[in-house]
Amino acid sequence: MGDERGTTAGGPPLRVVLAEDSVLLRDGLTALLTRFGHTVVAAVGDAGALLTAVADHVPDVVVTDVRMPPGFADEGLRAAVRLRSERPRLPVLVLSQYVQRAYAADLLDTGDGTGVGYLLKDRVGQVEEFVDALTEVAGGGTVVDPEVVRQLLRRRRDPLARLTPREREVLALVAEGRSNGAIARQLVVSEAAVGKHIGSILTKLDLPPAEDVHRRVLAVLAFLRE
Repeated sequence: MGDERGTTAGGPPLRVVLAEDSVLLRDGLTALLTRFGHTVVAAVGDAGALLTAVADHVPDVVVTDVRMPPGFADEGLRAAVRLRSERPRLPVLVLSQYVQRAYAADLLDTGDGTGVGYLLKDRVGQVEEFVDALTEVAGGGTVVDPEVVRQLLRRRRDPLARLTPREREVLALVAEGRSNGAIARQLVVSEAAVGKHIGSILTKLDLPPAEDVHRRVLAVLAFLRE
């Protein structure tokens, strides 16, 4: 099989600690990450083993499920939050079967808010997007599943009601960590148009302007979590 990493966002190969209780999904993710040039230094099935694996291997990034043994509640999420409290710069990408706003907020509140991601497991099936998200998180970015963003948007009806449908669409893409160029390509508009939409969004939400994409994501998510 040829090198497929050219289809991702790029960056160096990553050393990954993977925590997932489903053997089938764990093996599938291991094979997927290996195919894209990354190395899974440990693949474990419970939260305790995750903590031990991170201590033993000091990975570049952690990928973990939310619900894991023994209680199948939020053990993986709690382990991720603990890891981030002990190692604020450790990138962590959390996978969840369902949208849990509280889980997303807990994760995003760890460290300084950089190097974190929260994705639904369905996103794994979109292979290139998943690997791009992992690369983004490992590089210090913030990635949030679009469905989580949509639910947060529904919860905050005012002043979000002031946004136009296109501005809401742009806001969801900003919260995913997309650059102006990426948003422009997806919506088939110019980057200048995207810039104007973002400026209008920040104004309507009473958020300070920011040139850096990551700062924009954090500002938007901070507003949506209130």
